[in-house]
Order: sequence, then structure tokens, then C-alpha cells
Amino acid sequence: MNLDSKTTSTTAIDATSVAHGTRQADLRRLGLIGGLLLAALGSLFAAPSHAQDIQSAPSFVDDFKSFDKSRWYVSDGWSNGSHQNCTWSKGLVDLSDGVLSLGFEKQKLKDREFACGEIQTKQRFGYGTYEARLKTDTGPGLNAAFFTYIGPSDKQPWDEIDFEILTKDTSKVQVNAYIDGKGKNEKLVEVPGGTDKAFNDYAFVWEKDSLRWYVNGQLVNTITDPAKLPSHAQKIFFSLWGSDTMKGWMGAFADPGRKLSLQVERVAFTALGEPCQFPESLVCSVKELGKTN
Repeated sequence: MNLDSKTTSTTAIDATSVAHGTRQADLRRLGLIGGLLLAALGSLFAAPSHAQDIQSAPSFVDDFKSFDKSRWYVSDGWSNGSHQNCTWSKGLVDLSDGVLSLGFEKQKLKDREFACGEIQTKQRFGYGTYEARLKTDTGPGLNAAFFTYIGPSDKQPWDEIDFEILTKDTSKVQVNAYIDGKGKNEKLVEVPGGTDKAFNDYAFVWEKDSLRWYVNGQLVNTITDPAKLPSHAQKIFFSLWGSDTMKGWMGAFADPGRKLSLQVERVAFTALGEPCQFPESLVCSVKELGKTN
């Protein structure tokens, strides 16, 4: 794989990749061309259609001291659709000094001029608190994302919960949710100091009757409308990708002339009712936060 020459103590991740679609077409995501190799996902939990019956994989914390191949798939050798100007490559997924980096760089793969990185969990998760500590690069036409998703490629309705940083403006992050393929729940929220200057904590708390997003421990958005709440267990994703065509949303893409990255220090899922798993976890204070915001 390609290793970033700027990193030290770098471990190459030789993880098995699964080529399958992540999102179906909508106004922003125009379809999938990845092969739907779902047979490899036989270990996933079945997700019932009723919210109260959601099954979930167990709680976990991953601080990326090593790459857990039993938890993560690395997307490799395909793209999400014609709107995406890069091909997923395991060579753009690096681990160095406890930080996972997903890269974006000029590298011709198949019919794309750029390569980019994505990882996704093998298991599905339900109600609970989802947390990630991230730092982005900057540049127009790119999307650095921490999100959960399930959809037709997994023989399920399309449900999704998003943090998407459009790196044309690193002062903000967009939060969103898709229910059965319908979005229109977008909200842009401020990230004090910017997403690219330091690591920031992003979290959402998904319960049967509410969905709440937090940035650095502060509540920034809440949905309580039952029609706008997901009801299917989902996989956790991190990705960094670009587009030449989504100029109105992501900005006009320009070749950055260097390798860019989305860096992840930690990700955690804590099932509802379970104690916080690390001192900085939102779960340690989320009840109080929910009451005061």
C-alpha cells in the first residue's frame, strides 16, 4: 500500500476490502457502481423493520492503536457513482501513532484521476451514543464524513445519520438524517476553531424518540418527529472523497496538489443504558446535557 512519507511508526493496513454500495441515488448521491458482494457480510445482524425491535452489535471503543480487521472493512477498487471523482483505495487508509488517516490524492485508478479512502464496520449498531474525534484537511470539492448507513445494498431501507464536513468551509459541519431514502433534515452548525486546526469531538445520541447531535459536547441539533427518526440498525463509516459535479453543495473542485487527509483518533459506540467507556465520553454527561440544552 502507499504510505504517507510524513508519518512515523506507520503500519500498513492489509485489510480485506468489500466492494458494495454505501448509498443509493438521491439529489446529491447519484447511484452506486460498486459490486454488491453481500455474501461476505453474513456475520451482520439482521435488522427488523420496527424501531422497538432494533438489534445492535455490542458497545466498543477503538483508539486505533492497531487496525481491527474483525471490526472494519476497507473499501477498495470502486466508486459510489459518477458524481465521485475518486476510486476507493486501501492504499489511502493508513495507521500511524494511534491515528487512522483516510487520504485523497491524485492517483489514476480505473476511470478516476484521484484515489480516496473509506472504512466501514462489518457489524450494525442500533440505539446508543456514537462518538468520533476527527481532524480534517481543507480544500473545495471534498467531503470528510463520519456517518452511519444501511440501505438497499444490504437488503434494507435506506436510513442514515450524518456528520459531513465540506472542507471548502472548515468552520462548519453539516448534520443530517435520511429516513427510507428521504433527507431534507440538513443543518449547518459551527465548529469553534475550525475542523482543520485541531481535533474535535462529534457525537450523536440515537434513541427511539429522539436524535441529537453534539459538537465538542455541545448540543447542536435535535429531531423528535417520529417520521424523521431512523428505525434500522446501521453500519459506521468514515470517508474522504471528492466531486467535480456537486459544485453547489461542495464547491468547485480544484486539484489540491498534495495528499489530503481525514484523521480519526477515536471512535466509540455505547449502547443505551450502558456506562461511559472512557473519561471524555459524552455518555458521562449526556443526560445532563439533554436537560439543559
